[in-house]
Amino acid sequence: MFDLISLFFSSFLSATVFPGSSEALIIYLSATAEHSLILLWGVASLGNTLGGVTNWVLGRYLFHFRDHKYFPVSVSQLEKASAFFSTYGKWTLLLSWLPVIGDALCLFAGVSKIRLFTFFVLVLFGKSLRYAILLIGIEYI
Repeated sequence: MFDLISLFFSSFLSATVFPGSSEALIIYLSATAEHSLILLWGVASLGNTLGGVTNWVLGRYLFHFRDHKYFPVSVSQLEKASAFFSTYGKWTLLLSWLPVIGDALCLFAGVSKIRLFTFFVLVLFGKSLRYAILLIGIEYI
């Protein structure tokens, strides 16, 4: 049970601004064969998606602090990134599994006020597909 909790939190943190790699842990856990691949896939997908939701929430309230002197990004950079996201739309969230870029996509989905349900479905699909491909690849290698 502890290993599933570890996988969940590793997947969750990997989807936030904290560095991490849940792929290494899921590969290790799949090699131990203590849990089914479906269970590992579900736990990792849910954790990673909820980490993306955390970024969405941060993005949703990010503009409230844009005039603060310690705000980490200039207003022009923030508006440029938001315009990029608006141009390419919500479908870019299918790429939310990408390192670094995925975190930014989730953040700007919140800034752009993408509905949470739409966000959740697209991010869950993208991140779940990534873990499925990883686990299928491990199974057949």
